[in-house]
Amino acid sequence: MYQLALLTVFPAAVIFAAAWDLFSMTIPNRISLALVAGFICVAPFSGLSLEDIGMHVLAGLLILSITVTMFAFNCIGGGDAKLAAAVAVWFGFGDLMTYVFTASLFGGLLSLAFLVFRQVPLPYEWARAPWIQRLHTPRGGIPYGVALSAAALVVYHQSFWMRGLSS
Repeated sequence: MYQLALLTVFPAAVIFAAAWDLFSMTIPNRISLALVAGFICVAPFSGLSLEDIGMHVLAGLLILSITVTMFAFNCIGGGDAKLAAAVAVWFGFGDLMTYVFTASLFGGLLSLAFLVFRQVPLPYEWARAPWIQRLHTPRGGIPYGVALSAAALVVYHQSFWMRGLSS
């Protein structure tokens, strides 16, 4: 049951966050809360000590403090800030820098892709979809949750959690 939870809970939550952000430009709090709750449920069975679990929570709080500051300066959305922090709880300090680097790289690529996408006229069928129109708006936001989630999946695949499953 533990292995099934590791293979489904985290990936499903971040994929759901990416899709929600893409279609609505929001990430509901319940997704970030579900990620943290999932961590709390699986961590005791993972071999992490209570001190290790506390360090994972501390990593999430550190990222939350950074991303809330970024939100205050209108650099990212509030849902993005909370999603990044919830993902950081899973990664702890061990995989945190890999996640931050990968998310930054994917975020830059996503931003460039949107700059190009917004220069190209939409096909008629696409132009009728309100969510695509919103994404195509020249000065519109970027669904950064997509980049955060993609980075989370890449790093999760090689994280402490998956290394533990293969042994």
